[in-house]
Amino acid sequence: MSAKLVVTEFITLDGGVEDPGGSENFEHGGWNFEYDIGEEGGKFKWDEVDAADAQLLGRVTYEGFAEAWPDREETPGMAEFAKKFNAMPKHVVSTTLTDPEWNNSSVINGNVPEEIEKLKEQYEGDILVSGSVTLVKTLIENDLVDQWNLMFFPTILGSGKRLFPDGVPRRNLKVVEEKSVGPEGVRTAIYQRAD
Repeated sequence: MSAKLVVTEFITLDGGVEDPGGSENFEHGGWNFEYDIGEEGGKFKWDEVDAADAQLLGRVTYEGFAEAWPDREETPGMAEFAKKFNAMPKHVVSTTLTDPEWNNSSVINGNVPEEIEKLKEQYEGDILVSGSVTLVKTLIENDLVDQWNLMFFPTILGSGKRLFPDGVPRRNLKVVEEKSVGPEGVRTAIYQRAD
């Protein structure tokens, strides 16, 4: 049995996914920190990391994570998450990055769909794709996404990168789970292929 490729995104009501953490100099960056996701939201994020055997990342997301996560293993409330995040294998898709320094990192710079099919055979647990909007577009175009873990924030940005830009192929999905988390109307949803 091959691994599932799971895309996880913080997303706005108008489909925005750009710079939720505020590290990319986007005019609306940091929007997800304006909301309390509560214990259930934290559990949603932990469960997806706990189910994963590896991460697949685009270069921009990879570089942001590589800067942030190694120092969080001693942070109260984040230690267990950070240890798992830092320890698992990380595959970064890039034509410019040649020597990734975050531990357990390797670069994919060839035929991305072909390399991802190989990764799916290599692992049993999920392969988690966080952020990485340019990479996710390639995954969508090549029908490689098995599951979507989305955390919807009740805000409209009006600009920026969208998760599903015009022109992506049509897909039918089935809802596996939906719930409200935290006190401010954040919702989580898990979707899988309808076929």
